[in-house]
Amino acid sequence: MVVWRRWIFPILMVIVVGAGAVALVKIAFFPDQAPAAALEPSAQIADPVVAVERGEVVNALSLTGTIARDAAYPVRSGVDGLVTSVDVGEGQSVAAGQKLFTIKQTDPVKNIDVVAPEAGEVTELAIVKGQPASIGVELAKLTPARYHVQATVEPVQLYRLLNAPTEAAVTIQGGPAPFTCTGLKVAVAEDGTTTVTCAVPADQTVFAGLQAQLDIDLGTVSDVLVVPTTAVKGGSGTGVVWVDAGTGELEERDVTLGVSDGTTVEVTAGVDEGEQVRQYVPGLAAGNEPVCYDDGMGGEYCEPAGWNW
Repeated sequence: MVVWRRWIFPILMVIVVGAGAVALVKIAFFPDQAPAAALEPSAQIADPVVAVERGEVVNALSLTGTIARDAAYPVRSGVDGLVTSVDVGEGQSVAAGQKLFTIKQTDPVKNIDVVAPEAGEVTELAIVKGQPASIGVELAKLTPARYHVQATVEPVQLYRLLNAPTEAAVTIQGGPAPFTCTGLKVAVAEDGTTTVTCAVPADQTVFAGLQAQLDIDLGTVSDVLVVPTTAVKGGSGTGVVWVDAGTGELEERDVTLGVSDGTTVEVTAGVDEGEQVRQYVPGLAAGNEPVCYDDGMGGEYCEPAGWNW
């Protein structure tokens, strides 16, 4: 037994450990098969194309806006003199033609009544009885009883609003029946904020702060040549498309553009019906469509949406 413990077992242990080490060396440095030959990439991008076809383009812009009261403006003195009476108080509602205050003119001497040019509210009163008044001096501010609809748009929509009409349809949830607002205007502030406003008719009952939907009809064309806006580089009057002539190469071509609804655009010159154009401008993300290319083995492989050229 002593011989087994002292000689036999240690020898067996050395043999087992040595065999394991030899096996590891073979696996690491002497594999059974040579590495597979490196595969040469053979995939090629397949440019998705669409046909130039005839269709209808409805250029309508629907905006979410709010009802707001028109801004206050100053009421000024038209004569030099002395204020002899103040007939209204700050915050008071007044009717059109209502007397606000009286000024005793210096030369020639006579009393001049200053009246409200329209219905509204006296929001600031800058005079008291006995105070001198001079031509052009602000005496009060009047907030008119007029309202407008105001909506904010992305600056890029300015191209669609270049030839906007002067009217729009207004819908107020829970309010009066849809009505037409007038005097549609587009303004761009110094900070780049772009707003569209139009006046609410005087016969409509509205309140400041109400949410309103503003629908602007910018024009409709039928039976015209159309392509997706994603196929066009540009967009306001002129642009560029890439035409597939069937030779495997794309021809860059200038086009003249008409009405657009933001998804489809009318092409008035530059391409013919039935021609194939690249669906996406080079460098433009392909929206929700996957990007597919030939896998080199008779099939195709598609990347998820959001991949760029």
